[in-house]
Amino acid sequence: MSQTRRLAAILAADVAGYSRLMGADEEGTHERLKAHLRELVEPKIKEHRGRIVKNTGDGFLAEFPSVVDAVRCAVEVQRGMAERDAGSPGDSRIRFRIGINLGDVMAEEHDIFGDGVNVAARLEALAEPGGICVSRMVRDNVRDKLDYAFEDIGEQSVKNIARPVRVYTWRPRADADLPSAPVPHAASISQTKAPRLSIVVLPFANLSDDREQQYFADGITDDLTTDLSRIADLLVISRNTASTYQGKRVDTKQIGRELAVRYVLEGSVRRSRDNVRVNTQLIDAERDAHLWADRFNGDAGDLFALQDEITSRIANTLGIELIAAEAARPTEHPDALDYILRGRALLKPPSPDSFMEAIGPFERALALDPQSAEAQSRLAHLLAGRVLVGMTTSAPTDLSRASDLVDRALAASPRYAFAHFVKGQVLHALQQWEEAIPEYETALALDRNLVPALNGLARCKLNCGLIEEVIPLAEQAIRLSPRDPFIAPSYDLIGIVYLLKSSIHEAIAWLEKARSAWPSVPTFRGHLASAYALKGEVESAALELAEARRLASDDRYSSIARLKAEEYFGVPKVSDLFETTYFAGLRKAGMPEE
Repeated sequence: MSQTRRLAAILAADVAGYSRLMGADEEGTHERLKAHLRELVEPKIKEHRGRIVKNTGDGFLAEFPSVVDAVRCAVEVQRGMAERDAGSPGDSRIRFRIGINLGDVMAEEHDIFGDGVNVAARLEALAEPGGICVSRMVRDNVRDKLDYAFEDIGEQSVKNIARPVRVYTWRPRADADLPSAPVPHAASISQTKAPRLSIVVLPFANLSDDREQQYFADGITDDLTTDLSRIADLLVISRNTASTYQGKRVDTKQIGRELAVRYVLEGSVRRSRDNVRVNTQLIDAERDAHLWADRFNGDAGDLFALQDEITSRIANTLGIELIAAEAARPTEHPDALDYILRGRALLKPPSPDSFMEAIGPFERALALDPQSAEAQSRLAHLLAGRVLVGMTTSAPTDLSRASDLVDRALAASPRYAFAHFVKGQVLHALQQWEEAIPEYETALALDRNLVPALNGLARCKLNCGLIEEVIPLAEQAIRLSPRDPFIAPSYDLIGIVYLLKSSIHEAIAWLEKARSAWPSVPTFRGHLASAYALKGEVESAALELAEARRLASDDRYSSIARLKAEEYFGVPKVSDLFETTYFAGLRKAGMPEE
């Protein structure tokens, strides 16, 4: 019998307490189960482009070409079962447990085999009656596409599977989209442990005299909920559930208990004539402690543009604050996510030591979870990053490994924005700028707030000769995250464009800001040395050039020829501009030709 291999979303389901139900009413249970399968389950699977591979007596095994379809089908089946069996006595209700995994399967005409199927079956056994358990790969693929709340219940050791499986669970009572879902009460879910990265965005209060301005406050709340959901590993309570607290004075500890979240974001909007002010604060719900607060002001001339800018800035800042808060929590037995959070919190302005310090936790995360798309992408980001800033003595090895890691991450999570950004960084480091541009653009299409992708896109457009497009992209990055500790590349991009245009005064102003933000980056020192020399400040230029030589991991700043060999400057138009400005300045600063 011929076999084929393919990637599939596998759904395994069984009836909770089937033996007990059959013992109590064998014929009735059998007929009711057949009716559920015929009238609900089979039509739903067909509707979502799946197929039932086989019935297992007390359940079934199905496969889908799309993991989104598999999860959507599972939720609709569970909701449908809750409605169909609502009138039955509690001890006789038929309730499915469902597990979903994404994996490689060996397929025959009437069956499928492999570890992907085995994991789905083990996930099914972990699900509660009426609930769904999914693997991390499934959760990563649907988190930006489906508005279902999955709770991280950690790594689980399951029978006959060599390594622990990261499990996420969906419970009907925690899903705000259920038609019958009541306003949450502490008594119903207070025992649910809050996931490490979990937050609710409470409806922003409208403090304007005009009550009709409530739409703007609601828009801020909606956009923030959407933008925060793009942050890796962050569970965000849906807008529908959060809205049940509108206009109510509720203690944040109570909200944390009721919604099983660690963090609460609240804020207010005030409009006065043409000015808008937005206040926000982040609260640790477990301790009722304020972690961060900020105020954003803007011109109300274009409310939609202002709304986009404010929400993006808040989301970017919160991403940093939440990671720092979680990484600071003591953990006796850290898992892969703990190490990922620690690695992200250790990211600092680049230096050889800071790269090594941050790489360590991501290596440990990968050792614990070799399939983690986030750990793969974050480690690849650091490896490619230290090549781009000239802080490695093993560039070919770093780029080879980074390329392999990010390709694996994208194969598992093709819509993971950060992985597309990292792919762009790898191609950028390989000087494949035209190929890098669509990767950066894809990352931004998936996550408009991904500031590093704006800078990467701007740098590659510069190298491709699209100079007029560079400054707007860098300025957008600064607008979205003006207090970002990684803002220096935006300053440098603006400075180098002014340098190429021979606007030396403007160039120096921006390049000095880049150097002050990241004093250990030799490239920024080299750019500034050239600008100083072109202005006639040769002594300052020589000092910057000497510092660039000291900081570089190789001898690229020893001569013009060596620097050109190491840093190719793109199409002829760009090369000519660099020759008449950048290299001319370095010659004046004392850099020899050979």
